[in-house]
Amino acid sequence: MNLLGRKKSTSENGAADESSSPTGETDVTSPAQAGKGRPTPKRDAGKRRGPVAPAPLTSAEARQRRKSLRGPKLSRAERKVENAERRARMSDSREKMMAGDEAYLLPRDKGPVRAFARDIVDSRRNVLGLFMPLALFLIFTMFAVPSVQVQMWMTPAMLVLMIVMIVDGVFVGRLVNKRVSERFPTSDEGGFKLGWYAASRASQLRKMRAPRPRVNRGEPV
Repeated sequence: MNLLGRKKSTSENGAADESSSPTGETDVTSPAQAGKGRPTPKRDAGKRRGPVAPAPLTSAEARQRRKSLRGPKLSRAERKVENAERRARMSDSREKMMAGDEAYLLPRDKGPVRAFARDIVDSRRNVLGLFMPLALFLIFTMFAVPSVQVQMWMTPAMLVLMIVMIVDGVFVGRLVNKRVSERFPTSDEGGFKLGWYAASRASQLRKMRAPRPRVNRGEPV
C-alpha cells in the first residue's frame, strides 16, 4: 500500500511540473536578463567615452587638478612675452577692424550695404553728432549753476534737444534707406534696422566711429 501511495504522489508531482512548464523544461531567468531595463550601449560608444575621472574630494585636490590641466608653469619672462604677443594680436585685429577689413569687422558692420550706409553718414554733417556734447553741457550747467531760473530752462531745453535729435535720426534713416534701395535694388537689407544703424553712427562723434570714416565731409558718395 505504501508503494502505491508513493507512486501516486510522484506521478502527481510530475503532472504538476508538466502543467507549469508546457515544454517540460524549467524556465531559468538569468540575473542579467532580469535586471536589464535599458538598451545595451554600443561597444564603440563605450570606447569613445573613455574612463571618467572621479570627482575631487577636497579643495586642495581640485586646485591641484586645475594646475595639472593648465600645463607647465611659465616663468616671468615667458609670461611677459606671451602677454606682449597677445596685446600685439589684439592691437593688430583692432587696427584692421578700424580700417574696415571685412574679416575683422563685427557682424553688424559686414557687407557692402553697411559700408555704403556708413559712407553716406560720414559724408554729411549730422545734427545727431551734436547730441552727446550738448547733452553733457546741459547736464553740467544744471548741476554747476544752482539757480531756479536756470533749472526751469534746462528741462525745456533738454526736451527740444531730444525732439531735434529724433527728427534728424528719422531723416538720416530714410535717406540711407532710399540711397541703398537705389544702389542695391536686390538687397534685402533696409527698413528700420538699417535706419537705426545709420542713426546710431550719426549720433557718435566722428573720431569715435568704428570703423574709421573712409570719406570726408561733403565728399560725394
